[in-house]
Amino acid sequence: MMAASSRSGAADGEHGAAGQAESKKAEAGRRRPRRRDVPGKLIVVEGIDGSGKSTQLLLLEKWLRYNMFEVFRTEWNSSDIVRSITSKGKKKEALTPTTFSLLHATDFADRFERHILPLLHAGYFVLADRYVYTAYARDVTRGCDPAWVRKVYDFAIKPDIAFYFRVPLDTAMDRILSGRPKLKFYEAGADLNLSKDLYESFRIFQHRIVEQYEAMHKRESFVVMDATMPIHEQQMIMRAKVRKLLPKKLKKKTVLEVPEHV
Repeated sequence: MMAASSRSGAADGEHGAAGQAESKKAEAGRRRPRRRDVPGKLIVVEGIDGSGKSTQLLLLEKWLRYNMFEVFRTEWNSSDIVRSITSKGKKKEALTPTTFSLLHATDFADRFERHILPLLHAGYFVLADRYVYTAYARDVTRGCDPAWVRKVYDFAIKPDIAFYFRVPLDTAMDRILSGRPKLKFYEAGADLNLSKDLYESFRIFQHRIVEQYEAMHKRESFVVMDATMPIHEQQMIMRAKVRKLLPKKLKKKTVLEVPEHV
């Protein structure tokens, strides 16, 4: 009876997530813009956990704000609309790959509709810590059909720049495991039954995600970053790329570097 109840709950969650995802997608799709009609700039960072992408995005935000640009930063899986549902599903370990995918799609569609697109129309620099490419990598790794995943996110506008932080798996794992005492069930890919050992499951899961990123980086025109380089050097490369998006009069002399003490 308990197993049947769990399956029923997962199914209900899946249908509910599907409904919310389709609703949010329809809302976004009705106003899907042409890229040239959007004055703002969308910059995204991608990569596995421990790649250093979040640190670099924060530094880029600091630089843009110091130069008086309007900036908004958004993170994957941060919408209030699905946070409680996702949290409950994770605690019960009751999320199927499809449910997981649809919950994240609902989260993204909500943030896209309420924050990302309006602020791009308003001329902001929108900085996204993970974008649709995270879904392309993780959901496919979990067994979702690639064409279906891309269809779910087909309302999303293409970024002006997508940075992909390439890092050796061992380096990323050392960074992650040194900063937390225990891995979480879904974070480690334990729902996929990759290994009885949680840490080995995590290694296999992350390796498969890397394979997805590597398979798509040319097709998606990622700017590939060597995430083993010193932090400052990586940031200088990012700023050089972003400078090209600035108005012509600001590309050279008037863009300031952030003082060390700021």
